[in-house]
Amino acid sequence: MRRLFIAAAVTGAFFGLPSGARADDVQVQRGMAVYAAQKCSVCHSVAGVGNKKNPLDGVGTKLSADDIREWVTHPKEAAAKAKSTAKPLMKAYATLPPADLDALVAYLKTLTKK
Repeated sequence: MRRLFIAAAVTGAFFGLPSGARADDVQVQRGMAVYAAQKCSVCHSVAGVGNKKNPLDGVGTKLSADDIREWVTHPKEAAAKAKSTAKPLMKAYATLPPADLDALVAYLKTLTKK
């Protein structure tokens, strides 16, 4: 348990979080980093930053974590299921490491405001 707390504190310091930050906060910060590293803002926006044609604001309220995961890893199937006609079709990120995918989903679930 002590090792986990120390790891969270070190990770929190790395991501600019207070030393008492919760593991969820660390996961969300990592997800923000994945969002930036994967250049998601080329096609999507959050809070008006990025491509305004595909805003993600409110996605955390509209979709479950499993739905978000499906959109990231299997966008063609998710689009068909949602009857989406948006073009171009989103690129699949099926090879994203599981920890990065989990972090990205955690971040996107925090986007609850439209």
